[in-house]
Amino acid sequence: MDGFVLARLAGQNDENFKAIEARYPVSISIKDGAVKVSGPDSEPIKIVENLIRELLTVAEKDNEIHVSDVRAAMDAIAEGRELKLKELYSEIICTTARGKPIRAKTPGQRAYIKAIRDNFILFATGPAGTGKTYLAVCEAVSMLKAGKVNRVVLVRPAVEAGESLGYLPGDLREKVEPYVRPLYDAFYDLLSPEKFLRYADKGVIEIVPLAYMRGRTLNESFIILDEAQNTTPKQMKMFLTRLGFGSKAVVTGDITQTDLPGGASLSGLSSVREILGGIKGIGFMDLSYADVVRHEIVQKIVQAYEKFENTVRG
Repeated sequence: MDGFVLARLAGQNDENFKAIEARYPVSISIKDGAVKVSGPDSEPIKIVENLIRELLTVAEKDNEIHVSDVRAAMDAIAEGRELKLKELYSEIICTTARGKPIRAKTPGQRAYIKAIRDNFILFATGPAGTGKTYLAVCEAVSMLKAGKVNRVVLVRPAVEAGESLGYLPGDLREKVEPYVRPLYDAFYDLLSPEKFLRYADKGVIEIVPLAYMRGRTLNESFIILDEAQNTTPKQMKMFLTRLGFGSKAVVTGDITQTDLPGGASLSGLSSVREILGGIKGIGFMDLSYADVVRHEIVQKIVQAYEKFENTVRG
């Protein structure tokens, strides 16, 4: 096996192999450029050998394999989901300002990107860390660079301020910034802070609070409504009717984390599937803890909360 391929397969300081050994009762060794898996039981050895073969197909295509990718693959195996690592690595959504390729990390994320492309409006729900916002921004940047849209509009409800932003100090951007910081972070990563600010100054990228969307019609735009669980039904209707010709909208949120005074039952996101389901061009995507790609502890936290909440409901 080529030494560079082997290095990508094993990961930095062999972290990929160490993660596999931490999950399964096996030992992984390298001898004469070949990977050997050993252990007391044949079944885990077989599982790990198949996993390494899948990872090898990725490493042979000059792709870096991160330990988070390995853990996601092992989670898929544990849940009986089919491994399709080659497919996941085959498509680059966009590249960061430093040239790093951004790809879907899970089958759910890959389906999410496809759903964005296949619909005029897509509603995406799921827990923190599933890439709902970041991947939507990636697709927006990709379409902007390709000339498929002329503008990207990022919208967030400023619930904590009661949307009474006039009482806050500074211009509109300074008032809104605390509520849209995650969106800023994504754009800084993909475009660099300098380029993002140039786009913002020219109105190519626009970040606005939800209240400022009233009365507007947005043509040839990619519109992202983030934290949509904090919208009321009236606000949701108002936002959705802003869509103009040649535009696309992605609505993201986690219905379990609403900050509305009335709770999730009064959220505009909770009832939208019942109202709009079945309309051609409007899609719905549910991401789960299996799509969480942050630190592995985030997956465990999400799972623990889901288990607790299900117990309380039961």
